[in-house]
Amino acid sequence: MRADATATPWPLGATPMSDAPEAPLDDAALVEAAIGGDTAAFDVLVTRHRRSVYQVCYRFVNHHEDAADLTQDTFVRAWKALGSFRGQARFSTWIYRIAVNVCLNRVSLKTPKTDVVDFDLVADQRQPAPGAAIDAAERQAMVRAAVNSLPPRQRAALILRTYHELSHQEVADIVGTSVGAVKANVFHALANLKKRLEPLV
Repeated sequence: MRADATATPWPLGATPMSDAPEAPLDDAALVEAAIGGDTAAFDVLVTRHRRSVYQVCYRFVNHHEDAADLTQDTFVRAWKALGSFRGQARFSTWIYRIAVNVCLNRVSLKTPKTDVVDFDLVADQRQPAPGAAIDAAERQAMVRAAVNSLPPRQRAALILRTYHELSHQEVADIVGTSVGAVKANVFHALANLKKRLEPLV
């Protein structure tokens, strides 16, 4: 019998950035064991995918505490919904899909806080013209604001495609749309960012 879906099978206070040890079983075998009630198997899945899920969440909210909360929420929802996982997609794709949906729900409800951290998005690294130099922290803030202002689907496609270097097909599988729609979202996201970031170039 499956374990109680309301129980969380890993320490809630665990940092999402801790290194994941190698596990002897692949994801499919771990999922099967977890569905059968083996919470230790789900612990391994959490440890294995926690870093990448955290990174997805952080790109949406640009704030450590919010990203950590979203990461935890992602795995809580995954645990509760594990019985619905049919193995038609990779577990990583499935958990990314949950993370993206959790993040889209969050950003639609509130204006995210931001940490002052490096957010390397601008592909064109030309320096501002003399007399128009922009402080590095100000540049970062402008980039974060520009990304945060993108429509949710554009932001999701851009984050997954650009930062996580997923293929258009992988992004389409995660966000539940077509490859063509993903390409269009990325194209429009980059075009919107170029307009918003004109003072940086």
